[in-house]
Amino acid sequence: MAYEMLLSPIKIGNMQLKNRVVMAPMLIGMGDFDGKPTEQLMNYYVERAKGGTALIITEITRVNDFHGAAAFAQLSMSKDSHIEPMRKFADRIHEAGGKLAVQLHHPGRQNLGLCIGTIPLLIPFQNIKCVKKLIFKVVPKVGPKLLEKHWCPKVYAPSVTERAKFADSKMKAFSHRQIVNLEKDFIDAAERLQKAGVDAVELHASHGYLIQQFLSPYTNRRTDEYGGSLENRMRFLLNIIKGIKERCPGYPVLVRLTVDECYSYIGKPGVGYDLKEGVEMAKRLEAAGVDAIDVSSAGYDTFNYWLEPTSFPVGWRKYMAAEVKKNVKIPVLAANLIRTPEQAEQQLEEGTQDLISLGRPHIADPYFVNKCASGHPEDIRRCICCLYCIQSMEEQAFHGSHTLCSLNPYLGHEGEMDKITEKVGNGRLVVIVGAGVAGLMCAEVLLRRGFNVTIVEKEAVAGGQLNLADKGPGKDKIAWATEDLMTSVTKLGVNIKFNTKATVEMLKEMNPYAVVIATGGVAIKPKSIKGIDNNNVCTSTEILSGAVKLENKQVVVAGSGMTGLETSEYLCKDGNHVTVVEGKNQIAPGMWFQHVDDAMQKLSKYDTRFVTGEMLVEINEKGVVVEDTKTKNRSEIPCDNVVISLGVRSDNKLYKDAKDMFERIYVIGDADKTGRIASATKEAFETALKIK
Repeated sequence: MAYEMLLSPIKIGNMQLKNRVVMAPMLIGMGDFDGKPTEQLMNYYVERAKGGTALIITEITRVNDFHGAAAFAQLSMSKDSHIEPMRKFADRIHEAGGKLAVQLHHPGRQNLGLCIGTIPLLIPFQNIKCVKKLIFKVVPKVGPKLLEKHWCPKVYAPSVTERAKFADSKMKAFSHRQIVNLEKDFIDAAERLQKAGVDAVELHASHGYLIQQFLSPYTNRRTDEYGGSLENRMRFLLNIIKGIKERCPGYPVLVRLTVDECYSYIGKPGVGYDLKEGVEMAKRLEAAGVDAIDVSSAGYDTFNYWLEPTSFPVGWRKYMAAEVKKNVKIPVLAANLIRTPEQAEQQLEEGTQDLISLGRPHIADPYFVNKCASGHPEDIRRCICCLYCIQSMEEQAFHGSHTLCSLNPYLGHEGEMDKITEKVGNGRLVVIVGAGVAGLMCAEVLLRRGFNVTIVEKEAVAGGQLNLADKGPGKDKIAWATEDLMTSVTKLGVNIKFNTKATVEMLKEMNPYAVVIATGGVAIKPKSIKGIDNNNVCTSTEILSGAVKLENKQVVVAGSGMTGLETSEYLCKDGNHVTVVEGKNQIAPGMWFQHVDDAMQKLSKYDTRFVTGEMLVEINEKGVVVEDTKTKNRSEIPCDNVVISLGVRSDNKLYKDAKDMFERIYVIGDADKTGRIASATKEAFETALKIK
């Protein structure tokens, strides 16, 4: 049998699992103010259990409503009234063939001050739609301003420290009595889980949240019995474990543990604790009766070493799990940037870990296990590590919505799958122009709904803009998006005409029931820049595609979006000296901070210069002329070549020419409005559902 170890059973304590695959805990944002599981949330998790996953570990679940809420829409086990709703959730997971563990959590200093004391006030209004709608209309406008000006209540932490990255909240230290009460909150919540029929409890001692804040000498500066030595720093966690074991005999307890805070990776060795001390923690947890260690790493200061951007190699941190496994006898599970069943099986065979924990891969594809077990691993929709699930969670948190996925627009619609895949097409022809990610996603949904789909693509291969996006250093995973969509639509029976430029006449001759224009975008070259058509000027598209090769030159890159930064790294690797010119007053304005941090850390290895607040106004043989956006003063930057990376504009000429020729014609993706992968696939999905 393929994937013999991956699909083999294992026990955690007295909990029997049918295979070695675990759904890692990730906040999804489908809860309600009171923390009871909503139908949408249960449908989301149940779909993953139906997909063959042995153990579902939920997202963060609070134990204290007043100071322990990390989001408006998370689970809670703070009251006895949560027991019966949680029982319904557990029963549904069991009916789907899985086991359920709930992760108990407190954010500590990573709390947003907005959440302090507000959850108890909001709970009475959660079922009044107009009030709830008003709340999420006001919060996005007021919340960020309150946070920016630090006008929110102080958050609770083991110690008052420097403000935390991301949350950036003012802090107050827990009193001794508050710590004792909080230990009881965790123990009470675990007992409620056992009463609800939940199979296990996981304690979140990772990623810079409260329990891990106690563990770290960087965030725990207490001088009482809860701070100082490792024994004292572990006291809070060990007291909780002891209380659960006494109150809930035989109940499996897992601990998700940061075993290395990874400060050495960002040039701060000696800050926090390293793998050596993390392994010692794991050994002490085993001695305390913990049934499994869920190995993780890092915290918010070292965010990219826990939730990695695309450039990180798969399996890069498996050495951490391996070191823990060498030192404990209880099962070890870990999310080691595992993206394929082959990689998972290999790490099990190597003895790196006992179970495979998949977080983002479960968001991208709920059916990972079933596709392995059925002998069709090629059907797995691989996570490309674009981090949009994380970015969208942060963006949606103030709006009362949930996480989104670039490759899985079905996310959040799990309870509607029968309706979405209803065979309404009756073989009618839909012609899609463009085989980029938008065109392919639209084709996939239409084919599942019973339509006959033909894609007309002017190039020799599918992919569109992604054929450039995957060319930057370390960006090869981006190609998986096209590869996996092509596998899917090919199996579903799509007809693709490559090397064919669509015209209005051609479309009319095909006599389609509907037409979808997904012709993407083209690089912007502003004519307002004097000298834009000079021989020493090209676009980032030409660099990344290989059409233009520059080596050992002085190069100015105009634009510091992600494409501009990736193009700059590409140029630096070829020995060029790069100056990045950005009109805004910050690098990569509007880009997700993890990608920016990753790119800037790489570019720091080269002698890259950044010029912000300056607009490119002229290009000549000697270099460029830039203008200060405030003073309007002009200056020159000498260079040999100029690379324009100022984004793309919609290529929608065909749509404009054809829109009055067909009863049903749609434009999607960059051809409609330029944006990210997720916006293209979401629009493609929604458009496919409109065609009936």
